[in-house]
Amino acid sequence: MRTTTIRELRHDTTAVLLRVAGGESVQVCRRGKPVAVLSPMKRKTKVKLPDFAARLKAIYGDKVLPTTASAIISNSRGDS
Repeated sequence: MRTTTIRELRHDTTAVLLRVAGGESVQVCRRGKPVAVLSPMKRKTKVKLPDFAARLKAIYGDKVLPTTASAIISNSRGDS
């Protein structure tokens, strides 16, 4: 566990909170004695992202589309 002083916490709060957000606990000391511990919040549940590749496979299967999404957007903008 990393330690910091109250002065460092007051003057460089962003750096200390970045360490905490990165998963590290930080002990705050006053005159060499610990007074607090900053630790990252525990998530109740993990964020699960949808499986977009599986969705596309379910919708289109092995079918290859004649144009890409980039080409369609470019055409609608008049970039062609």
